[in-house]
Amino acid sequence: MEAPGFKEPVFEEFDPMSDCDCPGCVHWRRVLPHSRTGRHPAAHPAAHRAVVLAAAASTVLVGHAAPALAAPHAPARPGVSAGDEPDTPQGGKAPLHGPGGKPAVIRTPATTRAEIITRAKNWVAEQVPYSMSEYWSDGYRQDCSGFVSMAWNLPGNEWTGSLDQYGVKIPKDDLQPGDILLFHNPADPQKGSHVVMFGGWTDYTHTYYIAYEETRPRARKQATPYAYWSNSARYTAYRYKGLTAGTPGSDKPNEPNEPSPTEAAPYPGAAYFGPGANNKYVTELGRMLVERGAGRYYTSGPGPRWTDTDRRATRAFQQAQGWQGRDADGLPGPQTWTLLATGQGKDIDETGAAAPAAPGPPSSHGVSGYPGRAVFRPGVSSKYVTLLGKQLVKKGFGKYYTTAPGPRWGEADRRAVEAFQRTQGWRGGAADGYPGPETWRRLFA
Repeated sequence: MEAPGFKEPVFEEFDPMSDCDCPGCVHWRRVLPHSRTGRHPAAHPAAHRAVVLAAAASTVLVGHAAPALAAPHAPARPGVSAGDEPDTPQGGKAPLHGPGGKPAVIRTPATTRAEIITRAKNWVAEQVPYSMSEYWSDGYRQDCSGFVSMAWNLPGNEWTGSLDQYGVKIPKDDLQPGDILLFHNPADPQKGSHVVMFGGWTDYTHTYYIAYEETRPRARKQATPYAYWSNSARYTAYRYKGLTAGTPGSDKPNEPNEPSPTEAAPYPGAAYFGPGANNKYVTELGRMLVERGAGRYYTSGPGPRWTDTDRRATRAFQQAQGWQGRDADGLPGPQTWTLLATGQGKDIDETGAAAPAAPGPPSSHGVSGYPGRAVFRPGVSSKYVTLLGKQLVKKGFGKYYTTAPGPRWGEADRRAVEAFQRTQGWRGGAADGYPGPETWRRLFA
């Protein structure tokens, strides 16, 4: 029975402010998570869905603490209640936009094409090893985007997802030395994303160009099919926004009169080279030779002390120009030095011959340069496999290579040879992908 004079309580609900962090609000947010908030902003937030009992003549409940209002301790992080964490994970790291939400200013220091190519050549000459976490002495990260950041002289290290902010898109036919070819894979940046520096077309067909790039195992300069060995269709050409007028610079091997990126350093004289020489010009000679393809001759250095390595590398470069006898004695004269310092003349390719290389001895089946079928078999590694692969790429059969052709015979080589053989109208066993003497003769004709 009801006590005499007891009146039925009057119930009234209040919703607290949603950001209140007091113990009562914390408790009721946990037990009533679907409550709408803000209907009575003037109500005290401690009374979250609290029951206000209005009794006119009763003292039964006065002075008694309601157990239902007991709340856990306040959360350790201010403003975030216990049990109120989001149901979805946080998003990926977003770019900064400067203070106050304003877009950050992207600085593009002025530079010339000649300066861009010179910086790129310096890393090639120094054989900077590839790394996604290491930084070279100039402060730039030793990966492909760090290489371009360095060559463009950017104020920091960018990545393939941000380099486009520093350039403007250009068509293929407008590419010039110092521009870049960029592929960024937003779905999986670690898969396929890459960027290379354009150094000039190798010939009038515009299917092959000189690429400067940082890739495993080290920075390199290499003739490359447009736009790249893999994912070719996904590369975009960009020109640096801070580019100013200057010497264009080029690496077109078939145009020796093309202006060089830098003025030729004067020839110091024959006395600075040869046995017993120890000076800065020997180091400079070695660096220029490495840049032109003589890196495999140097196990360390180059350095200031003249060694037989310098002689052999110099001789290889001289022979690449077609010189023989005393003209290829391994000692740099004025003409050798000028060609190296201006970037003119022919490079030394990986086989040690002039670039572009023409097949030479040995010969088999009466075909000059053909080494025989035994060289082109699974597991065989030979310089002639590299020579074959490069010629296939040059002839337009490079789509089967995901990386530059190498000395070990593989399926990419076989498929490229097969494709070439089929263009000759051959079928069946005549197009098996293994180069015979007639395939070799036609390929190098």
